[in-house]
Amino acid sequence: MQTSFEINSGEELTERQKDVLNAVLLLLVEEGDRLTMTAVARRASCSKETLYKWFGDRDGLLTATVQWQASKVRVASVDRSRLDMPSLTENLERYASDWLHVISSDTSIALNRVAVAHAGSDKRDLGAIVLENGRLAMGRRLKPVLLAGREAGLLAFDDAEEAFRTFFGLVARDVQIRLLLGDRLKPTDAEIDRDAAEATRQFLALYGAQTGAASADL
Repeated sequence: MQTSFEINSGEELTERQKDVLNAVLLLLVEEGDRLTMTAVARRASCSKETLYKWFGDRDGLLTATVQWQASKVRVASVDRSRLDMPSLTENLERYASDWLHVISSDTSIALNRVAVAHAGSDKRDLGAIVLENGRLAMGRRLKPVLLAGREAGLLAFDDAEEAFRTFFGLVARDVQIRLLLGDRLKPTDAEIDRDAAEATRQFLALYGAQTGAASADL
């Protein structure tokens, strides 16, 4: 299961570093884009020197925070020789469920609100960071699973990006935009699992192969 996260040095995050990134997320909820390295150091009970050593500058810290948040969406390793419809379905449902849990959390809502605000101003750093290390990175992680499904004759599509965008839309629907606009939507674990299963069912209805042959290569 691909659940680990590595900082720029290639070393896996320590529990102490995870504590720091969780502190960043909490501060974003409380203070928005007023977050500073001093405030993070104070909240995480560490020195600014340590923050700079681990993450570089503020953008490096924000990048690591977005990547840490995105890493909570699990993508199982795929054994292409043994992939079948039940295992593919389970993989997609887990991914969708994790995704819905992440985007409906207070921390992700706060992070995305700040990112959207930056995208509409001269402060474009966080918007670009969230796009590259959130949505785009998650697509890069799931597309190999979709391609493996196509190679196994389980899925039929011509473009992996288009297939992923369809899955993204079926999973997210209007949930994220409603939350960003202040809807106090609080789905339960059972509701999230149900929605994840339904999104996967709809996706397979659209892209499930009707024959054993896969589509043309990208």
